[in-house]
Amino acid sequence: MNGDASGGGREVAFRSGDASVRGVLFETGAREPGPALVLIPDVHGVSALYREIGGAFAAAGLHTLVLDLYSREGAPRLTSLEAVREWIADLPDARVLADVEAATAHLASHEGVRADAIGVVGFCLGGQYALMAASRQSNLAATVAFYGMLRHGRTSAQKLPAPIDTAHEIRCPVLGLFGAEDPLIPATDVDALRSTLESDHRTFEIHVFPGAGHAFMNDRRPEAHRPEIARQAMRLAIDFLRANLARQEKSHGPDRRRATRGSGPRRTVYLI
Repeated sequence: MNGDASGGGREVAFRSGDASVRGVLFETGAREPGPALVLIPDVHGVSALYREIGGAFAAAGLHTLVLDLYSREGAPRLTSLEAVREWIADLPDARVLADVEAATAHLASHEGVRADAIGVVGFCLGGQYALMAASRQSNLAATVAFYGMLRHGRTSAQKLPAPIDTAHEIRCPVLGLFGAEDPLIPATDVDALRSTLESDHRTFEIHVFPGAGHAFMNDRRPEAHRPEIARQAMRLAIDFLRANLARQEKSHGPDRRRATRGSGPRRTVYLI
């Protein structure tokens, strides 16, 4: 793989079932094969914000594929909270998770990527899907969820069980980054996630930021953006991914679940 992490990324396409799915790939320019990420944006899809974040991860040494969840129908124009809720209710979870898995396979096929060192990171709805993927994919080496919703309360045929309901199935190290004042993610849900991961002896970290609500990474939303917290969260994410994706280089077994159940798993909760 060749590329410049400081550039705008390059458009790529790959198969997911019978569909052609798109994304934007940010490459590190490294000469040796290295770790990689699938980045799942929020409900609005690929935007300048996630291109910038993808470039930042690549600059930190992580090839990053920003996944276009709406390759088939095009990104929605959501102008109200009710429109967002209706869109999410109709979005087929199984299709999204199949696209995440296809994106993982696409990265693994590149000579510049270590196939055993691929993680997933998501924001808001994308964070929810990142946690759902961690419960279903056996080939992920790490997962980071920025304010990913832990419950959805939907029972339609389009929706799969929420992350909190499948947390026992998580197969890789997880980092959760939440705002203490997030109205979409109650503290009781974060506590429940932590309790499950602790009881299952998973490798994880949960950071809860006082003074932050939902979407604290989004500098296009001044009322939500928390610049210093965003910088801290990004550093935590990069450090976590580097540590856990590098760890896979020393692992010779394909069983990711076993890797999270080794001696001395990190089960740290930080209140910053």
